[in-house]
Amino acid sequence: MAMNPTADASVGGAHIDGAHGTHDTVDNGEIAIGVIIGRTSEFFDYFVYAIASVIVFPKLVFPNVDLLTGSLYSFAIFSLAFIARPIGTTIFMAVDRNYGRGVKLTIALFMLGTSTVAVAFLPGYDQIGAWAAILLAILRIGQGFALGGTWDGLAPLLALNVPSKQRGWYAMIPQIGAPLGLIVASALFAFFVTTLSADDFLDWGWRYPFFVAFAINVVALFARLRIVVTPEYSQLFENRDLEAKPVVATLEAEGRNVLIGTFAPLASFALFHMVTVFPLSWVFLFTSEGPGRFLIIETVAAMFGVVAIVASGRIADRVGRRTLLGASAVAIAAFSGFAPQLLEAGPWGEAFFMLMGFILLGISFGQSSGSVASNFELANRYTASALTSDFAWLAGAGFAPFVALMLASHFGLLSTGAYLLSGAACTLLALLMSRRLDRQ
Repeated sequence: MAMNPTADASVGGAHIDGAHGTHDTVDNGEIAIGVIIGRTSEFFDYFVYAIASVIVFPKLVFPNVDLLTGSLYSFAIFSLAFIARPIGTTIFMAVDRNYGRGVKLTIALFMLGTSTVAVAFLPGYDQIGAWAAILLAILRIGQGFALGGTWDGLAPLLALNVPSKQRGWYAMIPQIGAPLGLIVASALFAFFVTTLSADDFLDWGWRYPFFVAFAINVVALFARLRIVVTPEYSQLFENRDLEAKPVVATLEAEGRNVLIGTFAPLASFALFHMVTVFPLSWVFLFTSEGPGRFLIIETVAAMFGVVAIVASGRIADRVGRRTLLGASAVAIAAFSGFAPQLLEAGPWGEAFFMLMGFILLGISFGQSSGSVASNFELANRYTASALTSDFAWLAGAGFAPFVALMLASHFGLLSTGAYLLSGAACTLLALLMSRRLDRQ
């Protein structure tokens, strides 16, 4: 569907005169709230599973091997969701085209919630042997498959309805969900870890965050459906041509831009796991400290990350999003040269690493979403943006905890700096390619 030529954007929002003469007002604040709720619920699910991958599954599912090997096995299963996500996107885009965005979201979020809460009932290796790992892998694939269907289009709709001078500010709004989800997940696990005995936590305490994740998914579903399926917003999606397109056709039309969009945020995504999942695993495996104290440090550091993400919006509107992403990649490259070793410097070194890492992550991650989305043809933007997000997370984050832990355990923490450096190099290269395409 071609974009309505009468679409008009204004500073306070936007309005569209549809084909039938109706006048619909875009409430940017309402869309922003829907985006934040959706992303926070998804990232809460994400971090609940990620934290359990470090402090629960190696002992519960892989007690027959040493703790390091069990952690690597756990991270291998963690990666399965990222592999399944593009497949989920492909299938759910077909559901979107044939049955509507509301049906797609309902099925996807129900599947995500069911897969997540089912983990809470997972028996351990002592009860069912290797089937514990098989069941965990199936549920993790279910989570990833479902995540492919949670793309609601609110973020690109918001981006199309904001003033050009405030694009950086609105671009950071979806990203706030990541640290908010981490704050809640880390605080919840920290509470159970510090108040329960080790046996009680491993027996039943770790399961409660997964029940909370299911409840948050239900709330997020109704909050998002309230916006997405209303006649007014359905017409806005149509008039903005934000409709699901076949994945193969989209990749044929936008393959080069999807590739660039996949690698542009790689520095941010590599750093993302270097300050969230990996350091928890390192402290848990290679120090005498319990995970509770570090989870508290992570919670506090994530609050600084929220502030940095908000600041990134103002900075990007002053200097430009690509300039900020490029400068952030350079800063991440510098950070990679010394910061990981701080994890060996005791509690103060860990705290300094986390605070620095989250501030730098907030500045870069705050503008990493859709950094090349403007290169997509409008008719392809809805599907192309979803695919770009899937591939970016797969390339930049899917295997990051596994690779970082394997490198650190065999070659020392300095080698994880090389991993960060490679992500920064990919981002700079992608931004350079994007700029050359813009000049053509």
